[in-house]
Amino acid sequence: MAPGGPPPGADPQLWSWFAAVDTDRSGAITAVELERALINGDWTPFDLDTVKLLMSMFDVDRSGTIGFNEFSGLWKYIKDWQNVFRHFDRDRSGSIDRNELRDALRQFGYNLSPPLIELVQAKYDVKASNVASAYGATPGITFDRFVRACVVIKQLSGAFQGLDTDNDGWVQINYDQFMQTVLSLP
Repeated sequence: MAPGGPPPGADPQLWSWFAAVDTDRSGAITAVELERALINGDWTPFDLDTVKLLMSMFDVDRSGTIGFNEFSGLWKYIKDWQNVFRHFDRDRSGSIDRNELRDALRQFGYNLSPPLIELVQAKYDVKASNVASAYGATPGITFDRFVRACVVIKQLSGAFQGLDTDNDGWVQINYDQFMQTVLSLP
């Protein structure tokens, strides 16, 4: 068990999962520990870039690790995303195809053009992006990459909206502003 035991009022099951993931017994979880613990519905491990994105979102004290309270928030976030994923995986294939992706993004308020949907699909589909998996990849976007794609689209859209001061769907920025905007995103 992690040092100190569970905080008062902690869910005992969640604490036992936290303690199991905290393999070095430091009382905090690293990205590598979290990556080893998270799997997709097809038994493939979570993509490390997705794990790092989740860590950056829930590491509120910016320690580079997540403690139990941060882990609790992350766990709920993943559970909520699993429900979203199941809702949009209409064919129950265990992955999100192009049409399911388009429908999900539309429901989230992002009406991307067909070429942008194609680009997102190509970027996050394991087979389309030629990312090898020891377990064999299911065509379409896996759960972890679906979460990452949606979070990235939300962050990019938010950054664009911050620059679109007159809300007309157009921005004029210089190269430094563009690079600062893109590189400041996780």
